[in-house]
Formats: sequence, C-alpha cells, structure tokens
Amino acid sequence: MNLKQTVIALGFFDGVHRGHGALLKKTAERAQALGAEPVVFTFDRPPKEVVTGKPVFLINSPEDRRGLVKRIYGIDRVVMAPFDREMMTLPWDAFIEKKLVEELGAAHLVAGHDYHFGYKNQGDPQLLQEKCRELGLGCDIIPKVEVEGITVSSTYIRTLVEAGDVERAAVFLGHRHCMTRTVGHGQRIGRTIGIPTVNLTVPSHVLVPQHGVYVSRVYLPDGRSFAGVTNVGTRPTVCENGSISVETFLLDFDGDLYGTDIRLEFCKRLRGEVKFASLEALRDGIRKNIAETREYFRNNCIE
Repeated sequence: MNLKQTVIALGFFDGVHRGHGALLKKTAERAQALGAEPVVFTFDRPPKEVVTGKPVFLINSPEDRRGLVKRIYGIDRVVMAPFDREMMTLPWDAFIEKKLVEELGAAHLVAGHDYHFGYKNQGDPQLLQEKCRELGLGCDIIPKVEVEGITVSSTYIRTLVEAGDVERAAVFLGHRHCMTRTVGHGQRIGRTIGIPTVNLTVPSHVLVPQHGVYVSRVYLPDGRSFAGVTNVGTRPTVCENGSISVETFLLDFDGDLYGTDIRLEFCKRLRGEVKFASLEALRDGIRKNIAETREYFRNNCIE
C-alpha cells in the first residue's frame, strides 16, 4: 500500500503555545512545498505520568489540544497515539522507522530543540537529524521561542494558569486559555437569583485557573459567541461539599445549552472566590462582575 507522503510535527503540545506554533507553522509550510499532508503526532497522555505512575495536570484536555491545532494552525490530522508499555519500550530508531515512516508515510519531520523520544528518552534532536539523513528524510529542528526574554514552555504557562494570570498566559500561548466541555446540570441556584449559568465539569488531569471570577468568552457550535462571567471554585455561598465547578453566565443570551459542547475562553481574572452573607449579596456581586465584563469588552474588541 502506498501511503500519501506526510510532514510530521513531533511533540506533546500541551497548551499549543507560541513555541509549538513555530513548529506547526513550519510543518504546514514544508507540507505545502512538498505536496504532502501535514500531520501532528502526539500522545493521549503525558509519558511522564505513565513512567512515574503519578498524575500530571495539563493545560488542556486531548480534545482541546486537537481543536487548537486545527483551529489556529489549520492542521486537520492529529495522531494521538496511546502511550502504553509497547510505546514506552520502543527504541528511538524503531519509533522513527516503524511508527513515522512505515505507518504514517513520513517524508519530513519537524521537532523542537528539546524533543526527546523512544525508550528512556534516548532519542534527541541530533539523533533525529542523523537518522533522517540516513533514511533520506527532511528534518527541521525548531529553536526555542522567547517572549520578554523568557523561554516559552508549557511548564511556565501552567504556573500562570494556576495563579489565575490568564492574561499573561495568553501572551505566551498566543491565544486565550480554553476549555471545551458539554454543558451539564448544576444546582440551578443561578436561576433562583435571576442569573442562570451554564455548568461545566473539569476534565480529568486538567488544570483549572485559580479559584475566582473571570471575564470569559463562550463559543457555541453554531458560530455565535457571547461574553461571559465565569466562576471557578467551590461556590462557598451555596455549597459545602467542596467540589470544584466552572459556571458561566452568558451576557445577552437566552436559551438552553444543556447537552451542548461549548468552548470557554478565559480573558481576565476579576476577583478571588468570596463567600457572601446571602443570596442577595451574591446576586449583587455577580451584577457588579457583569458590569465589569461589559466594560472589558467595550475596551477590548474580542470575538
């Protein structure tokens, strides 16, 4: 069987940040020049989690990684391979020859300056280039990308998200931090105070921004988007079980989104989480945040 030639971007791509962006743009350019298909090869879960047995909390779910690659960089095909024992013990050279060339038809590979792969991470950019020359493949190694003198990395961006600094995170990501989920049922407390919300559960092993209230933007499947006020936290005013929720009031929206997949993007943190003395005080606090959100979008033309 003759496979269509591919240009493959290699990496885990958590956050799909500006550093990844340089790699993905190069992949698309090489594919166009070669008349090949651009492909992203990544894993369904972080190798470190499998090797150590300890959970690793990430910027995005696998679905959001896939969505960001397609939406921002126009690469439709994302191969999200299972990182299992077979993959963990695969020698670095077999990874190139079997997985990338034989199975995926690689004609050109693109990787970052710090990319390691194969059994015990024995493969590195230098070995990748040498093996590509041996096999007659093209190869690009993308140097580190810096913003304000700081190397763009998923590790650094995770610290920003955890701190709730979503504005600075967006500078390094090249886009707003997002979460795509299906709207579920909440406690309907919002409806009782005239401020109904859509409720999202946090994906497993995915970071949530520091608890508090955020200016947000919500994107619906039909292409419409709405300004939102999003609360991330345990809802101490109305709930005592300590479970984390992500609830958003959509400004100027009327309808039922239950069961709908929506994309929530975090724009700015307004305040920390507060336990109000009453539902009336909670309502007044949210109304203040709604006014602040309207002011934010008056000054920032974001769709």
